[in-house]
Amino acid sequence: MDPQLAVRARGITKCFGDVVALDGVDLDVAQGRIHGLAGPNGAGKTTLLGLLLGLAVADTGDLDILGTPVGRRFETPGGVSGFVDGPGLYPALTARQNLASLAALRGGGRRSSEIDDALDRVGLTDVADERTRGFSLGMRQRLGLAAALLTRPRLLVLDEPCNGLDPAGKKHVHGVLTRLARDGTSVVLSSHRMDDLEVLCSEVTILATGRTVFSGPLGELAAGNRELDYRLVTSDPERTRRLAAAAPGIRPTGDAAGRQGGEALLLRALVPDLDDLVVQLVQQGIALRELTPVASPLETAFLALTEQQTSDPAQRNDNDTDTDTALRGDTPPKSRAQRQEIGR
Repeated sequence: MDPQLAVRARGITKCFGDVVALDGVDLDVAQGRIHGLAGPNGAGKTTLLGLLLGLAVADTGDLDILGTPVGRRFETPGGVSGFVDGPGLYPALTARQNLASLAALRGGGRRSSEIDDALDRVGLTDVADERTRGFSLGMRQRLGLAAALLTRPRLLVLDEPCNGLDPAGKKHVHGVLTRLARDGTSVVLSSHRMDDLEVLCSEVTILATGRTVFSGPLGELAAGNRELDYRLVTSDPERTRRLAAAAPGIRPTGDAAGRQGGEALLLRALVPDLDDLVVQLVQQGIALRELTPVASPLETAFLALTEQQTSDPAQRNDNDTDTDTALRGDTPPKSRAQRQEIGR
């Protein structure tokens, strides 16, 4: 295994009865990087996360985690932590008691100072002694992250960690994950939020119907070979409209209100053609006040890649199912906390 990779998967397949959850998936996760995992419901994301956490084993293929080959066993090497389908918590216990109990389930305790530090890192110090039954979804997500951090993981596997977070909470979690990666921890982050993936991830893997439809740097998705919709606001809307209508490769699609005020022109174009239009505007003395994608390059690529895959009947494998339920059915009996929050 490449020593620079925290995860190397080749040709991974996983079936639950007649359901093909993963079909020949490859995955490379570099050390000290945040790797995004995206895909529509039923794409196989939960199954892949479960394999990384030892909740399931692949039927075929090779999987190496932190330099150790993972065979057909329900286990992962030391240094792996995270959760799928939300963290497993005990509602009758406080946040502090939950962390102490989860640490004990892993076969060892943690000093109170370590628990306090984990709570502080996720911004839950003020509610450390409150019962978690009253926690919001965002607070539960942050407590699950604190539980994962207790093990000082080298590979952190997270399923929708920013789900339910307000802007301040999301910014806090983003900061925690960024610092972890900077300090050498590898993170695999599954999310339906394209904005979170764009802010945090250097690379992303997109799944559709159990197959990999893209894997690589985010920059490749923003290359100049894909049309995007843009919002354009200038100091002279009428002249801009005429120039855009006459420009090669530019397709005006309508008008809208500009975010910064003024009338906005909606355009569809390739990046090089849009660059040429901007040059023309500047040469004509027209001030550029706003130029923003209506949808991000990642979101646009995600929709194009996944819709193309699912629209082809030959590519469908009918895996729109609750694969997390299937994972639990394929896993030896464990407590809810052990099933959903694994760390060694």
